[in-house]
Amino acid sequence: MKILYGVQGTGQGHVSRARAMAAALARWPVDVTWLFSGRSKTALFNMEIFGDFEHCRGLTFSTGGGKLRYGATLRNNNPLQFLRDARTLDRSKFDIIVSDYEPVVARAAQQQGRRLIGIGHQYAFGSETPRAGSSWLQEQIMSRFAPVTVPIGLHWHPYADNILPPILDLPEIPVEHGEHFLVYLPFEDQQAVTATLQQFPRQKFVQYSPGIDDEICGNVLRRKANVHSFKQHLASAAGVICNSGFELISECLQWRKPVLAKPLHGQMEQHSNAQALTELGYATITHVFDQEALAQWLAAPLRAPVIHFPNVAEALAQWLATGCNDSSGALGMSLWQSTRSWKIPAPRPGPSPRDSAHEVS
Repeated sequence: MKILYGVQGTGQGHVSRARAMAAALARWPVDVTWLFSGRSKTALFNMEIFGDFEHCRGLTFSTGGGKLRYGATLRNNNPLQFLRDARTLDRSKFDIIVSDYEPVVARAAQQQGRRLIGIGHQYAFGSETPRAGSSWLQEQIMSRFAPVTVPIGLHWHPYADNILPPILDLPEIPVEHGEHFLVYLPFEDQQAVTATLQQFPRQKFVQYSPGIDDEICGNVLRRKANVHSFKQHLASAAGVICNSGFELISECLQWRKPVLAKPLHGQMEQHSNAQALTELGYATITHVFDQEALAQWLAAPLRAPVIHFPNVAEALAQWLATGCNDSSGALGMSLWQSTRSWKIPAPRPGPSPRDSAHEVS
């Protein structure tokens, strides 16, 4: 069986999911062609698991200063190249076509009238899923960017029958609650992020971003983005400061890491994620990352929900490899029944905020 699997490469979340799917699909007798778009090929890193993958320019979103920049997004995309890539993509040799919100594969399948399976967080936004920061334009972009015929959404709660728990790319390493806080705010000005963290010299921070070099700046260890070292620092973090992207927060939930999340300004998906996190009680949300917001979070007892998601990648790989003929709703029901969660008890009186930073109940 031959599978074409398109992945939106603008953010690390889609690529992280794809790594988990690649590992799971490798255990089945299938031939997978991976196609990535949305970021230059040289900017993609730790891609060994995908072998000799395909790459297209695709479509992407431009950000700056913690905001989605619509003007820059229009200037930095090439619609004619996108249409050429979709038109010339050979779909005929594939038995199954999958898109993780990847528009070239989606457009190509649509042009030929092929069945297209969508696996991704963006396909979870039905009528019951929390929404915030939406506009008519953003709703149109989300629904038309990479349309599919069989949408399988991923979320932290079964808001609809087509929604599965998150796909997680987490190594089997010891998880503990150490002394450092992991910081991943790639859409922010990295110098400004470092300056804010340095206002808390008694705390240790590990700051990751694709656009910085490895260096020590006082109490801040700055690291260029690298999947393997990032997961090591995530496993031993006392807490995580990040945007409200879906994949990293899913990993934090699985490993019981307290989260301070800042949604990307102007991005409906991230604002909607923040709304869902607030309703579910899964994270603390701030709309401005500054000294005051960080001080309030550090001063509070840091707790994380106790939740354990099943191996969704393994279940989806089996579903795809066996022809994906069964209902995705039945698959979702089985996976949600395997998801375990417990409510967070009320904070116990007595311990200081720093002591509480190492406790999750």
